[in-house]
Amino acid sequence: MLLDTASLYFRAYYGVPDSVKAPDGTPVNAVRGLLDFIDRLVRDHAPDSLVACMDADWRPKWRVDLIPSYKAHRVARESDGGPDTEEVPDTLSPQVPVIEEVLDALGIARVGVAGYEADDVIGTFAGRATGPVDIVTGDRDLYQLVDDARRVRVLYPIKGVGSLQVTDETWLRGRYGVDGAGYADLALLRGDPSDGLPGVPGIGEKTAARLLDAFGDLAGIMAAVDDPASALTPSQRKRLDASRAYVEAAPKVVRVASDVPLPEVDTALPRTPRDAEALEGLGRRWGLGGSLQRLLTTLEG
Repeated sequence: MLLDTASLYFRAYYGVPDSVKAPDGTPVNAVRGLLDFIDRLVRDHAPDSLVACMDADWRPKWRVDLIPSYKAHRVARESDGGPDTEEVPDTLSPQVPVIEEVLDALGIARVGVAGYEADDVIGTFAGRATGPVDIVTGDRDLYQLVDDARRVRVLYPIKGVGSLQVTDETWLRGRYGVDGAGYADLALLRGDPSDGLPGVPGIGEKTAARLLDAFGDLAGIMAAVDDPASALTPSQRKRLDASRAYVEAAPKVVRVASDVPLPEVDTALPRTPRDAEALEGLGRRWGLGGSLQRLLTTLEG
């Protein structure tokens, strides 16, 4: 099981009241909410391995170099020497280091790699897996990793993590008309304002799906642009031709990396805490109470 950790703690932050606080009055709604999410996921799905995948760089320079608008609207502060600072609610930012400390003390593998997003870490782990993989994320971009033959699916939270959309290729074809590999091409053509991806003007989701059905993939669509006998309408041909620079640059930006240099890490689901003393101190300091105790009980099995 691979967790898109930031996606889940953002959901926890907005789903759990900020009245949930530590003894010193610091909000810990994201911390406790994430622990509750992990508890429910482990109880419901009993994974053998669990990795909390992190954004070491939420807006990698190599993606921005290709498409400068990539996530530009979410930058709070630019940095010359490292990752830009993402705009995050004031009361969430202080909770992220607490989440990291708690995960480490529990012994839940936590992996972020410099220069890469959590999506890329997830894509690399999924690509190396020899058994079934469940990816838990509120980010539809990861639908591109769905692969029935390799038993890779996405569990997309609808309400908390108690109600999950189990996304496999059958569901993707029914909803979008594409399989996992085709979803990246569909997203590229359609664009995604939340990620600053412009897409091809005039090519929405349904048109993108029809074009992929007709021509197979992005390369097939662009080959059709150069073929006067192809079934593209004049307006589609014109729009795609005018967007060549974007279409050439976007695949590397949209597609999840599969070659991240992952560290050696023990991904086995921990049954006992890695550092019980540190965990007890964290639980007391931050008032993690029942959320932490329930997860510990679940992990003990």
